[in-house]
Amino acid sequence: MDHENGSLVTEFILIGFSGQWELQIFFFVTFSLIYVATVVGNILIMVTVTLSSSLHSSMNFLLGNPSFLDMCLSTVTTPKMITDLLAEHKTISLRGCMTQMFLMHFFGGAEMTLLTIMAFDRYVAICKPLHYRTIMSHKLLNWL
Repeated sequence: MDHENGSLVTEFILIGFSGQWELQIFFFVTFSLIYVATVVGNILIMVTVTLSSSLHSSMNFLLGNPSFLDMCLSTVTTPKMITDLLAEHKTISLRGCMTQMFLMHFFGGAEMTLLTIMAFDRYVAICKPLHYRTIMSHKLLNWL
């Protein structure tokens, strides 16, 4: 009895926003504006922290990295969702879905790790302020 399932899933149909056309246009404009604001805001934070010599402390370095990770995390899924709002056939391939899931977990995990490092940085700054420079050296910061 070697009966195998002969079906093969190659794409998924997305029907989350398949309502009225006017509502889809409203969502397209709203999500596009929010996405552009997110990307521009995060780029401004990264550029400001990188170019300003007075912001080259460990905490400001740690503030630039979450901006990068946040921008990457929002770029993983939002453009596909925005383009699907205006598309006739709202589908995503199996590989595209798996890639999105992997990247969301990867960037989400990296952001959680970075938040843990930031919490450790603040702990050292508050509980051991006189030893902060020796504990949070550039060597440790680069390793973290």
